[in-house]
Formats: sequence, C-alpha cells, structure tokens
Amino acid sequence: MSISLFDLTGRIALITGSTRGLGRAIAQGLAEAGAKVVLNGTNGERVVEAVAEFRDRGLQAEGIAFNVTDEAAVVAAFRRFDDEATEIDILVNNAGIQWRKPMLDLPTAEWQRVLDVNLTAAFVIGREAGRRMVARGRGKIINIASTTSTLARATIAPYAVSKGGLKLLTQEMAAEWAGSGVQANAIAPGYMITEMNTALLENRDFSAWVESRTPSRRWGRPEELIGTAVFLASFASDYVNGQLINVDGGMTAVV
Repeated sequence: MSISLFDLTGRIALITGSTRGLGRAIAQGLAEAGAKVVLNGTNGERVVEAVAEFRDRGLQAEGIAFNVTDEAAVVAAFRRFDDEATEIDILVNNAGIQWRKPMLDLPTAEWQRVLDVNLTAAFVIGREAGRRMVARGRGKIINIASTTSTLARATIAPYAVSKGGLKLLTQEMAAEWAGSGVQANAIAPGYMITEMNTALLENRDFSAWVESRTPSRRWGRPEELIGTAVFLASFASDYVNGQLINVDGGMTAVV
C-alpha cells in the first residue's frame, strides 16, 4: 500500500474546538500529514495564538473564531469560505462540552446546552459543509463521538445522549451523502488526558476505575487519535462510511 494514500497535501480541514485538547491534537496531526488546517474556537485571541504556534512549526494554518451553537455565525463562516474560494475538504466536528449531574437534579437548560454544543452544532456545521461537499462530489466528515455513544454511565445523561445521537447523525450523513462521494465517519475516544477530564484524573478512585476497566490499563493521550483521524480524512478510507471507530484502549471490547 502506498503511503500516498494518507497524504493530505493540498486539502483543507476545518476542525471545530481546535485550540486545545483533542481538537488541537487532531488538527496538528492533519497538518503534519500535509493538510492546511482551519483552527476554530470561541475565543478569538486563543485562535490567533494557536495559528501562530502552528505556523512557527512550519505547518499550514488559518483561524476562524465562532460559536458552534450560533447558526448565523456558522452560516456566515461558510459564506466567507465561499467568498475566499476556500473549499473545506475535511470537516472534523470536535467541539464539545460535558456536564456531570444526576438526572433528578438536572435542569432542562443544562441538558439542552450540552445537546446544542455536542449534537445540534455538529448537524448545522455538517449540513453547511455537506452542501458544498455534495455539490463538489467529494468530502470527508469526521465526528468526534465517545465510548458513551454506545455505553451509558451515571450522571452524564446529556453527554451520553448527545454522543449517541452523534453516532446516528454520522450514519444518516453516510446514508444521504455516500452516493455523492462524501464519507462520514466517527471516532469514539475512550478516557483521554485532557483539560476537560482534569477533575476525573485527579480523583484517585475514578482514575483507578478507568485503568482497571481498560484492557490497556491506562488513560489515552490526545495524540493517539491522530492515526485514525488521518486515515478517515485520507483517500485510504474512501470506501469506509457511516462507521464508529473506538479508540479506547479496548474498553468497549470487554465486559
């Protein structure tokens, strides 16, 4: 197999929520594979800083700040891409939040906030990217799901439901757009060492549970998502569609 199958040179990738955490690692991996990455976040200064850091490492990067839950801002961003003749070849729907609270104590507004960021935003951004990809007859969409796309855990109901919905959204994208040359797939990370998981990492009992529950006996690192992301963004995955790929150290493979 030629390594050129995984070469992303000449392709443009938009990664939401990519100034830190999993999105930052994925963006760096795609850039190192040759893509020009468009970094995104809600904090404009942080986006500018991230772009500068990528460029300092010799990577191709641009930035665009918008809130993924603001539909008007999303539509405006894609119109800007159109005006600048920027064709988004690869979309990574990564932006996400977590909210831990028992369902009996969970206000509807908090439930809705998680679904808005994790699921509805992926639909809106995916729709805008998908319209253009379908028209061009090519494109790659990668949705960042979770092990909770298929497994529930107490106190994270809105997160689990949003990630389960993201799995089915991925399948719907494939069902509707595969015939137009668009591949939509999802990556389901296990427990990763990120800022969002700091409290869990510092909780000795929880961290011990993660390590005992995972056959690899450790937490995952953000950079361990890169290989799967590059595969799904590349020509190597042209006949892979509607799939959820677990990158979880084996957690979902065992009981």
